Amino acid sequence: MENDQTKATTAAAAASKEAATTTTTSKEADHDDCHDLLIASLPKERGWVFHHYYLYQGFWCTAVFIRGEMAAQQHFQARQNDIALTTIPKSGTTWLKALAFSILHRQHYTPSQNHPLLTSTPHTLVPFLFQAFLDQDLTSNIAHSPRLFSTHLPYHALPPSIKSFAIGCRIVYLCRNPYDTFISAWHFCTKARPDSLEPLSLNDAFDMYCRGVFGYGPFWDHVLGYWKESLERPQKVLFLKYEDLKENPILHMKRLAEFMGVPFSIEEEKEDLIEEISRLCSINNLRELDVNKTGKFVSLFENKTLFRRGEVGDWVNYLTPEMVERLDKIIKEKMDGFGLTFKTSL
Repeated sequence: MENDQTKATTAAAAASKEAATTTTTSKEADHDDCHDLLIASLPKERGWVFHHYYLYQGFWCTAVFIRGEMAAQQHFQARQNDIALTTIPKSGTTWLKALAFSILHRQHYTPSQNHPLLTSTPHTLVPFLFQAFLDQDLTSNIAHSPRLFSTHLPYHALPPSIKSFAIGCRIVYLCRNPYDTFISAWHFCTKARPDSLEPLSLNDAFDMYCRGVFGYGPFWDHVLGYWKESLERPQKVLFLKYEDLKENPILHMKRLAEFMGVPFSIEEEKEDLIEEISRLCSINNLRELDVNKTGKFVSLFENKTLFRRGEVGDWVNYLTPEMVERLDKIIKEKMDGFGLTFKTSL
């Protein structure tokens, strides 16, 4: 009798667990269906890499990334000492991740010995928020404090807790001039776009860019959102420029370290630690590491497509005078009067 009762109890528990799992799975499926219905209702345009971009909360994004971003917006809770690295695509994201990770964790890893960047990509070490919600295996990468993560979300679309002044999550934004950002994005697109889709010509991509149809763009809205916040709350948002970082990496790495709460000591400066980190994280060095020549990023893009030249002014080799005139006019119309300027050459 006792055995029968035990068996019955075990069976009931198993059935209850299965029912709970089924209910959870059903809720998740319903949630996914709601997301799919929402995405299907959004305005859409031809995509740069995938079939379509969808206009979600004022910015353009692919469907798979929108799902991850929606989950992050709804569920992510920032902590007091979190650090969010923010960029629009192809404006130095990989470089910023490498620098921030190396600076923040320099007490644990020296640039010259067994550094994680030698065996892991910057995107593995500093995952995107949408990655953490799409791939649960990556949540462990942002489990330890201080947490370092990244996002392409515009400022207005960030999870509320990241923007909260009371919580104290710090935001680092890296901006690149709009001309080189476009060229870098187009080159990435030509490598990453599936063969099943018609190639995206430079002219077509440029027209889309000028109309604001760009990953997480329009460019001007994205940049100005963070620029304005950096002026109003400089202790909350650090605004860095790609070109300044290329021209004087030591100065701006010191600014980054100070902002993240881990300033370089006089001893570290004397030991040339900043220069060592700068060399380790340089685009030229990262590009040549085996880990960045193989494998894929979020199972979609080959790691090697994330690295190109990383130079300032490469746009002059691609844009016609007419293109430059058109983009000049748009940038002036959209961004004039805010005190933000761009270096287009060094």
